[in-house]
Amino acid sequence: MTHIIHRNPRSPLPLAAYGDGAYIVDRDGKRYFDASGGAAVSCLGHAHAEVRAAVREQMDRLEYAHTSFFTTEAAESLAALLAERSPPGLGNAYFVAGGSEAIETALKLARQYHVERGEPQRYRYIARRQSYHGNTLAALAIGGNAARRAWYEPVLIESHHVSPCFPFRHRQPGETDAAYGDRLGAELEATLQRLGPHTVAAFVAETVVGATAGAVAAVPGYFRKIRQVCDRHGVLLLLDEVMCGLGRTGSYHAFEQEGVQPDLLTLAKGLGGGYQPIGAVLAHDRVVEAIRAGSGAFQHGFTYVGHPVACAAALAVQRIVARDGLVERVARLGDTLGALLARQFDGHPHVADVRGRGLFWAVELVRERHGATPFAPALRLHAAVKHQAQQLGLLCYPGGGTIDGEHGDHVLLAPPYLSSPEQLEQAVATLARAIDLAVAGALAPRDRP
Repeated sequence: MTHIIHRNPRSPLPLAAYGDGAYIVDRDGKRYFDASGGAAVSCLGHAHAEVRAAVREQMDRLEYAHTSFFTTEAAESLAALLAERSPPGLGNAYFVAGGSEAIETALKLARQYHVERGEPQRYRYIARRQSYHGNTLAALAIGGNAARRAWYEPVLIESHHVSPCFPFRHRQPGETDAAYGDRLGAELEATLQRLGPHTVAAFVAETVVGATAGAVAAVPGYFRKIRQVCDRHGVLLLLDEVMCGLGRTGSYHAFEQEGVQPDLLTLAKGLGGGYQPIGAVLAHDRVVEAIRAGSGAFQHGFTYVGHPVACAAALAVQRIVARDGLVERVARLGDTLGALLARQFDGHPHVADVRGRGLFWAVELVRERHGATPFAPALRLHAAVKHQAQQLGLLCYPGGGTIDGEHGDHVLLAPPYLSSPEQLEQAVATLARAIDLAVAGALAPRDRP
């Protein structure tokens, strides 16, 4: 009997005993290829000797120091590394315990920035439908994941949402990338005008959408147009790279492929690779200078801000990523994984789209390929694929409500950066088998009373 409040108390979980590179092994000795890195977390896989050694060394030196009293070498070194690998100006780090805390921190930074500059009327946030920014209440409020929001709507703060840049589902027939980007930029402009541009603090977006819609990258030029709209009205651009950042999509920061630079950037997951809970906000100089020149203090904090053991783990992970050229490796392996998926599912009657960048890919599942008709939501096909895959020794990350928060299913892959081409090939073949088994179950005649 368990005393844990599990995510689904009705579904018992296997017990993970230990990690071995790209694999997790349960207590019965069964091995699972971690093709999603949990939730795009385990970028170096499991049990990496150097990271474990760095954690042990920091524990031997100092396990905790509150940031109202001290800074630490681990935190200072990690901040310096991130600043060195980021564009000029985006070199101010605030370390927290995960992605949701990073979003909460960034929202507060955006608000305080405007107040310090004499614009206290800026309190609104605009984000996108079919987005996900975390599970704390403010993060959930700005997110556009309808299913996760539903239970908590009465206690969520005011937020506003515009259309996602989701070309497979929402680009109009015959519409070019440029025209589609123009239309979405105009929608943001119209939303700002409706709300009053002077009342909006920030626009928030995942650079590459993760859990809610499945590895959806924007069309070329979209983010440049969004940046122009934000700049025209003094609105900060907050990019969420909790899932897609730090090498996952084939560049160190995902926004580097978009030709823009955010004012605020959130990071987590691949920052510490799962070896310790950690997230971060990177803030532009102009944001930090406004606070320094104003009240002089950021009115915010958590108990475990800048936790030295978490920072030491993340520092080790990021040094390995840099030293071993893993971002470049991800870009190369991304071409391999994309080609494997495209070949495996070319013409598959129940796969409508294969999309992604780097080692961040998804397949969207449909009942009928012609017209991309989704399965009925009640079938929960995405969950069935996850179950079948796990039975076959493959871990993948499923999502439902892909299209509009209710309809649509996808499965996300985010394997470790150290995966071999052979492991990726086997993962794709196993995923195909899991999809076929799940679809067969979904389409099987049901007993009728």
